[in-house]
Amino acid sequence: MRTAIKEVKQKTCKACGGKFRPSLSTQKACSVKCALALAPANHDKARKAIDQRERREIQVRKEKLKSRADYAKEAQSAINRYVRMRDAHLGCISCDKPASWQGQWHCSHFRSVGAAPHLRFNLWNMNKSCSACNNFLSGNIMAYRPALIEKIGQEKVEWLECSNGLVRHDIPYLKRLKAIFTKKARRIEKMHEEAQSWIAV
Repeated sequence: MRTAIKEVKQKTCKACGGKFRPSLSTQKACSVKCALALAPANHDKARKAIDQRERREIQVRKEKLKSRADYAKEAQSAINRYVRMRDAHLGCISCDKPASWQGQWHCSHFRSVGAAPHLRFNLWNMNKSCSACNNFLSGNIMAYRPALIEKIGQEKVEWLECSNGLVRHDIPYLKRLKAIFTKKARRIEKMHEEAQSWIAV
């Protein structure tokens, strides 16, 4: 008894659009000419996939080489950005520069990271400041304190001043911190953009 030969289904050529019966299941072109016509597109697609894989591998290698200090710096940068956006409507915490000032804004610690590392990521301890006060006047603390009392209250400021402790932020905590505050900053940024679009209308 003869076995019926299964008929190969027709395919549509990716290059010319004509119908053909492939000799291989992976065949996408009806002829050598059409296969050559498809080559640049396939090459570009393959190159893009390879580039993406290489970027991912580089990123993984970089992550493995990072120290705890590197993760702390990234977390600090994310929180600093959030604080500047949170306080965007406010002027400098340490002087009379208004929110409309066109210079560089920083995130200033009331108690410095060196003096109180356990308060490094405490949001009461972090406020928007002009670059002049933060860089050249060490935060301008004499003016910072009364403004901070007005902003968050005497009790919280006194708590910051009296708080002493030892803390070692581990890498998973620092990664989580970065992710949370990156998301929070994006949310505020989106709100600002929406507000601007309403004003424009």
